Amino acid sequence: MKRIGLRPEIILQALKRLYRPPRSFLNWKTPLDLLVATILSAQCTDKRVNIVTQSLFKKLRNPQDYVRIPRRELEQVIHSCGTFRAKARYIQELCRILLEKHQGKVPRTMEELVHLPGVGRKTAAIVLYGAFNKNEGIATDTHVMRLARRLGLTRHKTQGKIERDLMEFYPRKEWGRMNALFISHGRAVCTAKNRQCEKCVFRKQCPSSLEMGKGDLSRS
Repeated sequence: MKRIGLRPEIILQALKRLYRPPRSFLNWKTPLDLLVATILSAQCTDKRVNIVTQSLFKKLRNPQDYVRIPRRELEQVIHSCGTFRAKARYIQELCRILLEKHQGKVPRTMEELVHLPGVGRKTAAIVLYGAFNKNEGIATDTHVMRLARRLGLTRHKTQGKIERDLMEFYPRKEWGRMNALFISHGRAVCTAKNRQCEKCVFRKQCPSSLEMGKGDLSRS
C-alpha cells in the first residue's frame, strides 16, 4: 500500500516516546477475563467495562460459571455495557465451546479464537497479545482506524483492509503494542471530534493537520 503521510516507523517511534500504556486498558486476571471484557467493550468504554467486570469477575471465574448462570441474570449484570443480550449470548455460547472443545481453556491461536461466537480478529488480537504475549494481528478498533487514515497509513475504510495495511508497514514484534499506543494518542490528542492538532507531535507533517490547513482524511 502506498502511504501518503509520515513514514510508519517515525510514527511508531514518536508514540513510544510519548506514551507508556498498559498491555490492555481493561482490568483482568485470567485469559477468560480478558476475553469476556473485550467482548463487553464493543461499543462501550473501557471505563464502563471495568466497573461492570469488577463485580462480574468475583462472581464468575471459569467457563462453568458462565454456562450455569441464568441468561437473564447475566444480562442484568452486563446491561450497562450495551447490546447486552447479544453479548450475554456470545459469552455463554463461547464458554460452552471452551468446555466442549478446549478443555475449558481459552485458545492460543487466531484461527481457533475467531471461530468462537462474538470473537473477531480485533478481539482475538487483544487476547493473544494481552494474555499470551503473541503477535498474530493488530487490534484495529475505531481509534486505530481513525489515526491510520488521518496519518496517511491507509486509504481504506474497512477494519480488515486497514489492519492488512498496518501489518505490511510494521514488523510483527510491534503489532501487539500498537493498539494501546494508537488509543493513547487518539484519546489525548487525535480525538474523534475537535481534534487537537495544535498539540500533536505530527502537526507539521500529518496529511490531516489543521495546523497546515488540511482536511480530515478519516472522513474522506
